[in-house]
Amino acid sequence: MFIQTESTPNPATLKFLPGQKVLGAGTADFTSINDATTSPLAYRIFGVDGVTGVFLGADFITVTKNEDIDWDHIKPAVLGAIMEHFQSGNPAIEGDAAPGHAEHDGPDSQIVNQIKDLLDTRVRPAVAQDGGDITFHGFERGVVYLHMQGACAGCPSSTLTLKMG
Repeated sequence: MFIQTESTPNPATLKFLPGQKVLGAGTADFTSINDATTSPLAYRIFGVDGVTGVFLGADFITVTKNEDIDWDHIKPAVLGAIMEHFQSGNPAIEGDAAPGHAEHDGPDSQIVNQIKDLLDTRVRPAVAQDGGDITFHGFERGVVYLHMQGACAGCPSSTLTLKMG
């Protein structure tokens, strides 16, 4: 098995491409080993010292590390954990992945549908290329509330990405 890696705008995060389906549909974000009990893949990756986050996408895995550890020290162990998981035949996640957006009913539902459509067609594909995801969480008094996951969470460039695209 050959796993490609890609850097992301977040220096603490790498994107791993195993060359096969990870989730297929949806995403899953894990910020601790305790969160990862439903994902044999994320749980295994959290077994590597220094891993602080695991994000699963359709065909990629984004891993975030502690900032005081170099990728040169942790990357081989992460690659090994990913290979071991795929060789085991276990699913990446037990059950369904998280839905993309929060539901919204109310007088602004037409605007909210346009926002979700824009996120799905223009923003999410670009953010996924960097190993992350962005989901709609609400719209109130002209303010859109979003949730950034994976490489985008805590990225120094995330504010610029939101403002400039």
